[in-house]
Parts: sequence; C-alpha cells; structure tokens
Amino acid sequence: MKLETNRLILRNWQKNDVDDLVEGLNNYNVSKWLILVPFPYLKENAEGWIEYCMKNDMENNINGYEFAIELKSNQKVIGGISISSINKLHGTAGGGVWLNERFFGNGYGIEAFAEKIRFSFEELGLRKLENGFLPGNESSRAMQERLGYKIEGRRRKKYYCMADGELKDEIITGLLKEEWNT
Repeated sequence: MKLETNRLILRNWQKNDVDDLVEGLNNYNVSKWLILVPFPYLKENAEGWIEYCMKNDMENNINGYEFAIELKSNQKVIGGISISSINKLHGTAGGGVWLNERFFGNGYGIEAFAEKIRFSFEELGLRKLENGFLPGNESSRAMQERLGYKIEGRRRKKYYCMADGELKDEIITGLLKEEWNT
C-alpha cells in the first residue's frame, strides 16, 4: 500500500528502514509522547517492529495500517503514521503519527495526518476518527485541532509509557467526517 502527498510517500515498512527508524525514535523528545516506544530505542526494537509490520502486511490485516513516512526529495524515512482499530460496523478508527525531531517545524506531520484522514474517509469509508494526545504535547493538540478534531474527554492514567515508566493520562479527540477541514 502506498499513499502520496506533495512532499511525502506513506508506504509499508521495509527491512532497509531500520536505521531511519532508530534515528527517529531513539530520541527522548519523540519517544516520551509515544506509549509503546521504549527509550533508548535500539536496532533490535526497530527490527522487531518492521518484522511485525511486514507480517501484518502479508496477512492483509484489515484492522489497521502502519505506514513509514518517506520524504520524496531524498527517500528518507522521517516518521511513521498509523490507522488502527478499524471498525467497519461503526465506521471508526484510531491511530497516530510521529516524526524524527530533525524534521519538526516543516509541516510534514500535518501533511501526513491530513492524508491519513483523507484515506480513512474517502477510501475506507469511515465516518469518525478517534485519536488523542498526552497532556503537554501541544504540537499534537494544535495539529489535530487545525484538522478539525474536537477534544472529547480525558482518560486518567490510561497508559504506561515505556519511555519513562510513568502512567499517563490521554486527552481523547475525535473527528467526524462532516467536520473534516479539507
């Protein structure tokens, strides 16, 4: 599977993405906002993640998608984005995005997230996306609000964060198809 924007390609993870994955996630400024990412993030973590993703791709997992975010200009993987927990009956899904800190501030995150939304609504036929962010992650909050997401609630001490070993609240956000800012 491959999706494209002006500057990015969202595609399946490949074995040769290991170094870019480690570079992006072996950074506490990134991993502290991601529940399932340990710090430090090592080569064996990246290899295991890519193997997991490739296995799910081969099995045509219809419950979600895990995409590498590749910069078209130099074919470098600069992050990852997911569509998870797809529920066709209810027309909903979740997911998230992360970027290598070296590429913050260029609009790549919102560009990738907007394509995820377009694909979810237009190609998967979903009606609502449910996401969230950890308190303090103002970049994620601002990006989601810019794309039309509304804050729907807070899950107290919902997640154990592998990067710092702390329990974290989650601010829940949602986007209805009719609210989407295209």
